Amino acid sequence: MENDREPDIAKNLKLIEWLKSEILTSVAEIFRMLTSSAGVSQDRIADRLAGIIVGCYLLGRRLGLHYGTIEQKIVGKIRLGILEEHDVEVHYGDLTELSQHIKAYRE
Repeated sequence: MENDREPDIAKNLKLIEWLKSEILTSVAEIFRMLTSSAGVSQDRIADRLAGIIVGCYLLGRRLGLHYGTIEQKIVGKIRLGILEEHDVEVHYGDLTELSQHIKAYRE
């Protein structure tokens, strides 16, 4: 029985390493796009950001977190940023807008 678990553990570790590299690659690609003199489409940026978010959810799951736990942490960080008057909230209202988006999406 012990040998059955070893391949699962190794497979899980490989997947964790792959997810980490995918997340970092997507972040690097966004940085490259933003420093490029050529125009970058919003669709390409959105695609990379979506990949990072999905990768983070999957990485969290491989590390034993439930998707709901991650979402609760996100909502908590947004709330805290609003309460603590984070600069992005004070100057742009982005956290309030994001909070409203998440609430509307859940309904």
